[in-house]
Amino acid sequence: MHAVKLNEIRQQSNMMREALRELRTNIRFCGDDIKTILFTSVMPNEGKSTVVMNLARSLVDAGNMVLVIDSDMRKSVLVGRHKARRTDGGEVYGLSHFLSGQMDLEEVVYQTQFPQLYMLFAGPAVVNPTELLENKYFPRLIHAVRSRFDYVLIDCAPLGAAIDAAVIAKECDGAAIVISQGEVSSKACLNVKKQLEASGVRILGAVLNKVDMKKSKYYGKYYGGYYGKYYGKEENTTPKADIRGEVKMQMDLEEIRKASSALAEDNFVAGRPERRK
Repeated sequence: MHAVKLNEIRQQSNMMREALRELRTNIRFCGDDIKTILFTSVMPNEGKSTVVMNLARSLVDAGNMVLVIDSDMRKSVLVGRHKARRTDGGEVYGLSHFLSGQMDLEEVVYQTQFPQLYMLFAGPAVVNPTELLENKYFPRLIHAVRSRFDYVLIDCAPLGAAIDAAVIAKECDGAAIVISQGEVSSKACLNVKKQLEASGVRILGAVLNKVDMKKSKYYGKYYGGYYGKYYGKEENTTPKADIRGEVKMQMDLEEIRKASSALAEDNFVAGRPERRK
């Protein structure tokens, strides 16, 4: 197995680490059978890839072996954003190489400079990503990595823009939707939720991202300040509302409208969890 160095890694603030620890804990309470988790969003630039990478680092800090799979073979950002380079100077291969039968799994999974954090990048953009994801190689990939890693986090293309996440969901234990506060409508979020439900995957919950703490009554009360622009304007931000498993959540209706978060009748509401009976 080759190694890569990830560059442009920003230091996490104390408050960001705390938010990630809460997200990590909530995932653990979803059950020990939840190992392969896909992350999608409604639209691009909601902070999905940043959430995935920082969650992976948090899981590694807790002693887990983690694989991050970048499955967006349409518009991948991870290699370019982190300026990933193989330590031996060779070419960085990825998922599209594996799914097209050009490379074996060991040739496309890379160890990083973070102990126990491994990457499978998307590889070159292809014209038929959905067809590649539907072939025999993707189920084999998930089956192989489940036994090697404690968690497999799959960064998917936005489901509001491409169907890839619904295809991937069939092979996953759970799914989470990253929602950017105030940038997408609740109707669009619910449409994404319904598409995931149709695949049969268990929806773990949502990560409410780019939260303006000064305007948020609930989160501002406990955290204060503003963390929505941690990495900049595009998609790099700090999650503030986290996965709560299947615990029903409540939130002030006016606050929900301000956040434009997803609403549902059961387990999919970004906000404050009820206590278990």
